[in-house]
Amino acid sequence: MYIGRIMHTDLITVAPETSLADARDLIEEKKIDHLLVVDKHKKLVGIVSDRDLKQNWASPATSLSVHELNYLLQKVEVRTIMTKTVVTVSPDTTIERAAYIMQTRDISSLPVMEGGNLVGIITSTDVMEVLLEAIGISDNSVRLGIFVRDSIGSLAGVSELLKEAEINIQSLFSWPEKDYPGVTQLVIRVAAADGDKAIRALTEGGFKVKTRYEKDIVPFLPPMP
Repeated sequence: MYIGRIMHTDLITVAPETSLADARDLIEEKKIDHLLVVDKHKKLVGIVSDRDLKQNWASPATSLSVHELNYLLQKVEVRTIMTKTVVTVSPDTTIERAAYIMQTRDISSLPVMEGGNLVGIITSTDVMEVLLEAIGISDNSVRLGIFVRDSIGSLAGVSELLKEAEINIQSLFSWPEKDYPGVTQLVIRVAAADGDKAIRALTEGGFKVKTRYEKDIVPFLPPMP
């Protein structure tokens, strides 16, 4: 999946001269967490988040009256608090790459640029929704964990057993077990109604299936080659 498929294109933007009070009202009205700041040429020059606004209007609240605080927020412009060095992506960026960028940069949104033009925005919530959909998590499925050797044919062996048992794999992902070099955990989701049959087929095929949290995974590891 690529960012261009899920990005928001109905962009809410403000000018650098927008007051903090107006920016706050816009965020509350539109129920969004970020405002894109563009100049008179429609070029992206910054981004401001709901958190940025709250941090900048909360600090003087203890010493100012409500009237004084609102007056101050009408005088302060977005340009003074916006993030000017904005991390952006292109529409052909993958979802997983966007998630990685957000995690490593500690940010929760990514404006999308194409040919120097602002064309969209994607948030961490959007990315999470897509990843959860890809994982296939639902109340009508069960999660099976199988540890295999990181070698050619390991995945084929697991899928063949399920095929022979006439069980459809709804989703599958894997990650290496860092504490056990050469071992990969396959996480498979199948229909809840097929759960017991899948466990039986895999067990009879020589695999140990993990269906819940286990503090010690050693009993589930594949035998040494």
